[in-house]
Formats: sequence, structure tokens, C-alpha cells
Amino acid sequence: MMAIVFALLDAQSREEKSLKYTMEVIFRVGMHGQNCKDRIERNIPFEKGVKGLKVNMENKEVTVIFNSQKTSAEELRNAITTLGFTCGVINKD
Repeated sequence: MMAIVFALLDAQSREEKSLKYTMEVIFRVGMHGQNCKDRIERNIPFEKGVKGLKVNMENKEVTVIFNSQKTSAEELRNAITTLGFTCGVINKD
């Protein structure tokens, strides 16, 4: 019984530490159609530290949730520009 309690406390501690380093950045990206959206959705989630991704074609915005201990907004911007897009930071945590 004691081991279960320690395991639960350890899992909770890891989750709190993970949330501490979770950040969000919104990029304005020069996307022009579904192929652009698809290319971002196929590639950016596999960048180190990325936890979530939302692509809004209407506003030409890409929101990325990431672990700031594993990557940075600048590294993510570089990953998007490497795919051939213009990209600027709108907002970051």
C-alpha cells in the first residue's frame, strides 16, 4: 500500500514539474492552403519538446505548446522557416 502512495506522489511531482516548464507561443505563418497546413502538422509535432500544436488557417496562426527545458520559441520558429514558410512570433508565454 505504501508503494502505491509513493508512486502516486512521484507521478504528481513529475507532472507539476512538467507544467512548470510548459510554454505556449503563437506564430504568424505565411500559409496559403491545405498543403501548407498539412506540412506543418506533419513536421512540427516531432520537434523536440513539442507537446501540442494548433494550426488556424483563417488567421494564419500556429500555436505551439512546448517544454521550455527541451526547446525554445526561436528553435521552433527556425523549424517552421526550414519548412519554407515566413514566420514571426505574435505572442509567447
